[in-house]
Amino acid sequence: MLTFLRSTRRPGFAALRRSALRPLTPAVLPLLALAAPALLALLPAASLPGLMSPAAAADNPPPADAKAPRPPDLVVLQEWTSRLGPQTIGVYGIKADPLMADNRSVQIWQETLDRVTISTDKIRCSTTGPMRVTGTATRLIVRELNPGGPITKANRLDHLIWWAVCVPAQAGKDPASLGAVARSLGYSGQLVEREEVLVAPRR
Repeated sequence: MLTFLRSTRRPGFAALRRSALRPLTPAVLPLLALAAPALLALLPAASLPGLMSPAAAADNPPPADAKAPRPPDLVVLQEWTSRLGPQTIGVYGIKADPLMADNRSVQIWQETLDRVTISTDKIRCSTTGPMRVTGTATRLIVRELNPGGPITKANRLDHLIWWAVCVPAQAGKDPASLGAVARSLGYSGQLVEREEVLVAPRR
């Protein structure tokens, strides 16, 4: 059994509240089948109806390389300097799902002064259910997004990644400035942003 944390959020993903164990919402299940193999490897096959548990090692963090060379298709989304030195986040390796036209997979590139960490996110570009699925080996995070809506510090990276994957021509642009573009593409800008978190049981 897994612990399901869920919150209904205003833009910016406000404070999370813990709920009782409950079934996953139907809209989230198709993406969970594609996302976070490390988490699903921790779960019994019966925990999530219709989902297979990949035979992947789940206790390891995303691979880290000592200053691996940047991929040629890397799109840098954020660069800043912290007390730990220069930091960079970007995306590369965008792939369409052959079975679900609105879904994409993407590699997330996180670069610090002395290493690079790479992880895989799943993105849904649908006008009715846009979202980002991310997480760690023990936690799966599903964020329903509102392209064209308010942007805050809390949801800016989610929207930067979403735009880079779903509308590459707008990659790297301030998502707060893309309201008109979103509406021209069929996004209402009125969707409610939510976050659902699943935590794998401890062995």
